[in-house]
Amino acid sequence: MNSQNQHEVIVSGIHLELTPSLKTFVREKTERLFRHEERIVRMRVELECDRNHASGEQFTAKGHIQIQGPDMNAAVHADECHKAISLLVDKLDRMLQRRHQLRRVKRNHPHAVDLTAEIPKVLA
Repeated sequence: MNSQNQHEVIVSGIHLELTPSLKTFVREKTERLFRHEERIVRMRVELECDRNHASGEQFTAKGHIQIQGPDMNAAVHADECHKAISLLVDKLDRMLQRRHQLRRVKRNHPHAVDLTAEIPKVLA
């Protein structure tokens, strides 16, 4: 079963022409995120190239994950496009791990509820 067909990954380029190899690179990198969290509905990756930057080209990679609950957004800047994609996936991976850890802690340590009424004792 090919997991790429199950997950929707949208790759778009701003001031940047997306080559098939770049799209494949993004899809391969983002597969790791889908392995960690199965409830991701959709993922959108935007790659932007700023040619007016003083030190040459500056690449920005933005990631938007639609998931059950609040959506997750992240952005990173780098001097190479592939480096920006790798940094973005690492950042989103850390965000998903933190979200999973917080949900697990909340599930395993429920808060106590104070009841205002007295509970009757059962006679044995």
